[in-house]
Amino acid sequence: MEPRITVITAGVDDLETSLGFYRDGLGWPTEGIVGTEFEGGAVAFFPLHDGLRLALYPKAQIAEDANVDETATSSAEFTFGHNVASKEAVDDVIETAENAGAEITDPPRDREWGGYSGHFKDPDQHLWEVVWNPEFEE
Repeated sequence: MEPRITVITAGVDDLETSLGFYRDGLGWPTEGIVGTEFEGGAVAFFPLHDGLRLALYPKAQIAEDANVDETATSSAEFTFGHNVASKEAVDDVIETAENAGAEITDPPRDREWGGYSGHFKDPDQHLWEVVWNPEFEE
């Protein structure tokens, strides 16, 4: 199997609230909620980098579609990594997220490995790391 991820789907409790956070709060472009003409099809897509997309989809619908139980999750299961070009950009993104209603769990700070990062949780408790890594080019 070729490793190829084109969409990352985040399960959400309230699609409208999550759409508002990403679109209105973070300023991410989207066509809004699409697929409402299909039962269980409502989803919001956000174009990311290099053709990757973030999809927001109701948690209950993911569980139904995949034939799995909807269970409690932990914010520590995975993080979304948002790399930026400078320490100042980390501060700016964290501030934007906080103004959009995110919970800042770890304010930006210098890291022992030489980078600078901070963490926030979106309305559905998904954990984001905003990071400047001197080894990565933006």
